[in-house]
Amino acid sequence: MIADQNGSGADLSGLVGARTPAFTIGTAAQLLGVSQAFLRQLGVNGLLDPQRSAGGHRRYSQHDLGLASQARVLVDEGLSMDAACRIVTLQVELAYARAEIAQLHQQLDAITDERKPAADPDTSADPDTGDR
Repeated sequence: MIADQNGSGADLSGLVGARTPAFTIGTAAQLLGVSQAFLRQLGVNGLLDPQRSAGGHRRYSQHDLGLASQARVLVDEGLSMDAACRIVTLQVELAYARAEIAQLHQQLDAITDERKPAADPDTSADPDTGDR
């Protein structure tokens, strides 16, 4: 969901894949309610690296627009462009790290479960009678 000029959200998820560079700088700026210079500055600050068309024009993906939207909120709250870009970058890195940690926990649990000895019915005694 991407906020437009009025603060309402424009759901673009059904239009293109999240990483498909489908939006021109003008369309992206209009969807976000920002200037084209704002989007270019996000590139200068390292937050966005839009793909280029054969003619050299910037093309933004839905993912790019999501990052730009997050940066816009922070800038609107009074942070500098540089600080906003750094915060969004760190948020993305943190999300990837958490996902990787969760995946590693799952792998560790699977290995731990494989190494647990199975109860051998022949050697387990009945706790009440001591019978095997």
